[in-house]
Amino acid sequence: MKKEMTLTVAEIIEKGKDVIRLEAKAVASLESSINEEFAKAVEVMFNCKGRVILTGMGKSGLIARKIVATMNSTGTPSIYLHPSDAMHGDLGMVRKNDVVIFISKSGNTEEVASLIPLLKRVDVKMIAMCGIEDSKIVRQCDIFLNINVTEEACPLDLAPTSSTTATLAMGDALAVALLEKRGFTKEDFAILHPGGSLGKRLSLELKEIMIKGDKIPVVNEETSLKDAILEITSKRLGATSVVNERGELTGIITDGDLRRLLEKTLNLSSVKAKDVMTKNPKTLKDNCLGSLALQKMENFKITSIIITNEENKPIGFVHLHDLVNLGLRVR
Repeated sequence: MKKEMTLTVAEIIEKGKDVIRLEAKAVASLESSINEEFAKAVEVMFNCKGRVILTGMGKSGLIARKIVATMNSTGTPSIYLHPSDAMHGDLGMVRKNDVVIFISKSGNTEEVASLIPLLKRVDVKMIAMCGIEDSKIVRQCDIFLNINVTEEACPLDLAPTSSTTATLAMGDALAVALLEKRGFTKEDFAILHPGGSLGKRLSLELKEIMIKGDKIPVVNEETSLKDAILEITSKRLGATSVVNERGELTGIITDGDLRRLLEKTLNLSSVKAKDVMTKNPKTLKDNCLGSLALQKMENFKITSIIITNEENKPIGFVHLHDLVNLGLRVR
């Protein structure tokens, strides 16, 4: 019969801290397992012509799925193979050029161990990620990664807690070591994460998001202020670029420029665009990242950037709101 325990707030907080301390200790103890076997595992996975396949039962299976996700997002093609499903047809997903990682705290998980003789027929490289060296799985694998922990954070020492945390950390160590060995870059990461804000920050170029063609607000230096205001109003970007007779960018007129002009004079009949514009406006090229434009706007406290070509002619316009609406953020 269950016996409820009455814990004070202070005791609950201390219990939570105990778990963090125990799991931190378990992860720290893994450092000694980063050895020649670990280096061999990284080499085998790096040279793998197929995929890295991870398998495990129960909580180990859940951790295996997370490691698969991490590896896939960092350039190592990986899949999860459920041991039971493998015995009913999914074994067909394993090919000769694959590498298989078996995850088991005890190293004796029957469903996982039973796969080894079958996978030996395929002649794949096998890595054991286990907590006990003298175990069924470890004895039959090519490489052993020791994920042993001395104590679970569970007070009954039953529920996988410290051990699953340690296993996950070992998986991260493999993924990051492989990432480094592959020379995996931010650009590579962005290609694999195109939908998220991080992927957009790393990959979206201004040519993909800028306003272009007839939608660009542009007036000549000799354009009257009235017509310049009409251009700003019709294009709805709060600014217009100003060009000389050769079409080269010479300035920008913003709402702020107009307000400052009105503070000085109300006689606007003879005012031309060149009299109001801010000279040498901030510009970027169309192959720059959207995140760079956003950072530049933040640094200079402006809301628009003009995109120019090699001849310093305006070919695009980007507004702060467009970047923010795309989910971009300043780093």
